[in-house]
Amino acid sequence: MIKVSVKSTDVRNQSGTSKQSGKPYSLNFQNVYFHLVDKNGNPEPYPTKVEIILPTNSEGAALYYPIGEYTLAPESVYVSRNGDIAMSPRLRAIKSAPAAADVKG
Repeated sequence: MIKVSVKSTDVRNQSGTSKQSGKPYSLNFQNVYFHLVDKNGNPEPYPTKVEIILPTNSEGAALYYPIGEYTLAPESVYVSRNGDIAMSPRLRAIKSAPAAADVKG
């Protein structure tokens, strides 16, 4: 499981016209922090900042991730048209365990 922390809901937009197709584009980005491990499986001492491209709704508005803790969803990893493994990060919220009731008896 790869843990991902979202610390801000700020979204950066980049738009323009594609040099190849001549069509307009608009991409929305959000900074998140991946908690990674080294090649031996040891946790890195600090999370790694990553800028991910956000999905959009039917009106084209960015669907940003609220502040919280997430995991990288399995559907994030796919095989590209070249047969290589590729990734388009999609996050799933980590459900916190219910707190124990403070029962006085």
